[in-house]
Amino acid sequence: MENSNSNLNDLAHIRQLMERSSKFVSLSGLSGVFAGLYALVGAGMVYYFNELDKNLMYETGNFSSTKKLLGLSFTQFCFIDALLVLMFSLSTSFWLSFKKANQLGETIWNNLTKRVFINMMVPLATGGLFCLLLIYHQQFIFVAPATLIFYGLALVNVSKYTYTDIFQLGIIEIIIGLFAMFFLANGLLFWSIGFGLMHIIYGIGMYFKYERKL
Repeated sequence: MENSNSNLNDLAHIRQLMERSSKFVSLSGLSGVFAGLYALVGAGMVYYFNELDKNLMYETGNFSSTKKLLGLSFTQFCFIDALLVLMFSLSTSFWLSFKKANQLGETIWNNLTKRVFINMMVPLATGGLFCLLLIYHQQFIFVAPATLIFYGLALVNVSKYTYTDIFQLGIIEIIIGLFAMFFLANGLLFWSIGFGLMHIIYGIGMYFKYERKL
């Protein structure tokens, strides 16, 4: 019986080592939770900006389409808001993943990480340029659905190098993006669900599934 248990433990250990060598397991579930919270805060700021502008328009009687707050147009504010959400999300993800890699006795930057980065950045960079072109042509209403769809494609593309949960999240992001494309007037709501709520749900799930015992 003891030999059997020992063999099972050895097999589990070998399987774990093989998984670590072929999959990026330093990704922290908590980074997803924080990214979701940052996204919700960012979406809330955009909503507040828009509602404040509406109130000012009705109070002043000036129904100009140019929205100003602290000297920023609505487009400029949204761009800066999204950039800050991205910066906070990336910095938090890097820090938590770095801590997790240390716990696992691994380095955060290796050949596997490079493959993850390349496979993630190709769809993301393409999507980012596509969204900038939409903004250039003043097709702002399509930006939120496009970010969700390209982000979902990036997750699907990189999922072969990490947890299968990432593939599932990617498919969900794509579906939410397609719904956002259909209900264009509710782009901010779908963006909040995709980048906010879904990140929090999957982040919590990944934490309890993979990290709680570390």
